[in-house]
Amino acid sequence: MNFTRLLFAFVAIALSTQAYALSDQTLFQHARQAYAAKNEIALSEDVSQLNTQQYILAPYADYWLMLLKLDQARDEEVQNFIAQYVDMPFADRVRGEWLKKLAKQQNWDSFFAEHALFQREDAAVQCYALYGHRLLNDLEVTSQVKELWLTSVDLPSNCNQLFDELQKTGELSNEDIWARFRLALHDGKLSLAKSVFARLPHSDDANLKLLDRAYQSPQLVLDKKLVSFKTKYGTELNLYAIDRLARNNIESAISTLKKLQSQIDPENRSFAWGRVAYHAARKHYPQALDFYALADGANLDKEQLAWQVRAALRAQDWVTVQAAILQMPSKQQEEAVWRYWLARSYREAGEVGIANSIFGKLSTERHFYGWLAAEELESIMSSSAIDYKLTDVEVTAIASQPEIKRALELQRLDMRWEAKAEWAWATRHYDDKQLLAAAEYALRQKWYDIAISTADNTKYVHNFNLRYPTPYRDFFKKYAANVDLDEAWVYGITRQESRFMHYAKSGVGASGLMQLMPATAKWVAKRKGVNGYNNTMIHDLSTNVEFGTYYMRYTLDLMGGQAVMATAGYNAGPSRAKRWQASEPLEAAIYIESIPFTETRLYVQKVMANAQLYAPRVDAKIQTLKSRLGTIPGSGKPEIISEDNPETE
Repeated sequence: MNFTRLLFAFVAIALSTQAYALSDQTLFQHARQAYAAKNEIALSEDVSQLNTQQYILAPYADYWLMLLKLDQARDEEVQNFIAQYVDMPFADRVRGEWLKKLAKQQNWDSFFAEHALFQREDAAVQCYALYGHRLLNDLEVTSQVKELWLTSVDLPSNCNQLFDELQKTGELSNEDIWARFRLALHDGKLSLAKSVFARLPHSDDANLKLLDRAYQSPQLVLDKKLVSFKTKYGTELNLYAIDRLARNNIESAISTLKKLQSQIDPENRSFAWGRVAYHAARKHYPQALDFYALADGANLDKEQLAWQVRAALRAQDWVTVQAAILQMPSKQQEEAVWRYWLARSYREAGEVGIANSIFGKLSTERHFYGWLAAEELESIMSSSAIDYKLTDVEVTAIASQPEIKRALELQRLDMRWEAKAEWAWATRHYDDKQLLAAAEYALRQKWYDIAISTADNTKYVHNFNLRYPTPYRDFFKKYAANVDLDEAWVYGITRQESRFMHYAKSGVGASGLMQLMPATAKWVAKRKGVNGYNNTMIHDLSTNVEFGTYYMRYTLDLMGGQAVMATAGYNAGPSRAKRWQASEPLEAAIYIESIPFTETRLYVQKVMANAQLYAPRVDAKIQTLKSRLGTIPGSGKPEIISEDNPETE
């Protein structure tokens, strides 16, 4: 009898606790709605109740309230808020907004005292700081301002007062303005280019309209010679028209530039050929390297040099590969991709010692090029530091952290951006073992994307079971076998597509574990004879994997069994994957390197590396990464010029 009473008491307490938690969450959601509606009175009441009940997410409601009343808040009040929540990820965001308020008030003493503590990158705050130093004349900032100026990035409006100040004194010269004008135009930032051009004397609406015509109808502008190369504006407009034409119709751009080049001075002629060469390389035009030769003397930017290397790789011109990489800025040369291909170029030249020295350092890094470098040295992809074994004590220690608890509660409330921010803040100073313990805890909560990204952050101590987990194994094993697919490849695709978060949805509408587009899922349903299919079925785990693997099999068959091409096709469409073939057989790593879409290029690299790491975990065939990549068969016909515009990817 006593046992029965005790049991009922326990159940009552459990139910009471559940209702209490539900009340907290309901109140918190009400606070979110009050903040969204900018209802400061309602939000204040919610904050008071949440703090009284000591709800774990109460600080977020307090944060929203501070944002609403920041304009009217006293400095002391804001300082106290930041001090109270200094260990919360939003504290520095409040500091950033407060800094903007102080700068507008020109309260520079308070601004710079607080700015010294500011940790985030915020262009508006940066411009205010430089402007403040300029007004106080306590620091030379001209070089920093000009570095900020000479970018094609759209900057916050408050940066203009800084540029205005330098332009008045002539420190920001007309030449500087023309330089940014050109940069903005050739980076496809037409609106920015127009605003920059407006700073020049004698700029008018007619010139701005000509820019629009060059954007819309570059061939017409060049054929009709609407403006002469003899003026600075005419030169820039015509160079822009050539660039636009090359972006959309490379053959016409080549033909037109050949006709016009006698009218262009040598420096700008080299610049024009450099732009044509860049677009030709991205379109796999066979003579791209010839155009790079015509650009001799031009100051090629990072992307132009990168594509010169890629064009040389497709042409198997290892001398040019090496020369173009060595011409890159030192920071660019240090990127893994260029270290790998530089080492390959040295090996092709017979300088094996230099090649192996580069491969040796690269092989210790855990990424696509690191794996390839290790195989060049015939190393193995393992070490005693890999697959560190965690204890429950280590995991429990992480689970008890307030920041981790807040992150999980935010995730349960579908506040995913805030949840990830809280998690990143909580783990920012963790050592490798703590990161692995945090990853294990996230994995146990089925928060797979966070588990993977956290495990990926380790530097010396690793656990590849956490980096490459195998959730939903019953679905993947079954449906991969049904269509005779390599399960490791299926896992590789899914890890890259969704990180195993079934609610994942892309900006273009792809959904679920395998990120299926609604039209693709509908097509698969029709092919499989699924009756009564509707778009909601794409979110069912089993259906999503079944349809995804079916489409992978279809794409693989289209590509003659070549997994690299099929992977590219899964991301960018099968027709594009075929257009990127060379006329002759091509090493798959070079095919991948020369994919015009940055997103797809990185996607294929990561998927194939994923598959390589998944193979031993799902009992798939063990092979080298180079063997897995294979060789891309030649198309058997002259190289097709792809007119895809990579800037619209």
